[in-house]
Amino acid sequence: MSAQLQSSHFAGGFVTPAIQSAHAFRAAMTAMARPGTLCDISGGTPPEGVSEAAGSLLLTLCDPETGLYLAADVDRPALRDWITFHTGAPIVTAAEADFALGGWAALAPYDAYRIGTAEYPDRSATLIVEVVGFDQANALMRGPGIKETAKAALPDIAPFQANASLFPLGFDTYFTAGTQIAALPRSSQITCLSSEES
Repeated sequence: MSAQLQSSHFAGGFVTPAIQSAHAFRAAMTAMARPGTLCDISGGTPPEGVSEAAGSLLLTLCDPETGLYLAADVDRPALRDWITFHTGAPIVTAAEADFALGGWAALAPYDAYRIGTAEYPDRSATLIVEVVGFDQANALMRGPGIKETAKAALPDIAPFQANASLFPLGFDTYFTAGTQIAALPRSSQITCLSSEES
């Protein structure tokens, strides 16, 4: 395959879709069910500027029925073409999004996303937040799927505390870096990690 084709939107999908999408879906579900757990996810190779983990999540979770919002820091023609070719997901506004991708600052304002309704709390957005890594834990999480507490490296704390206060409404979040993901469901309660606990 030529280098030109490799760099086009036709390249970068799952090589063995049935197997790789199953592995990626399992990783996504495990991360959300066990907040604070790092899971490996790979196989998707999106255009430059987006991690393999985020690309693999998009290939796994997006389809022609799921609207995707791209924050300004990742919204480029190459990525739009790649998403359209591999998933068929329409690019939409933040208010319409089922999924949203970008860096934390670029995804603001966070009240732009759907949080579900009392009748349909599942009709909410899931944010896919690109981060540098998971080394610098600054928060403690408690809630379903967590044995006592779990540590998390969050790009900000107050917005996630505000989101958790809306439960059962609110958005869910995946954090992606390299070939790893972690998740923060709306059900998790967040407190700051003290220097003694870090």
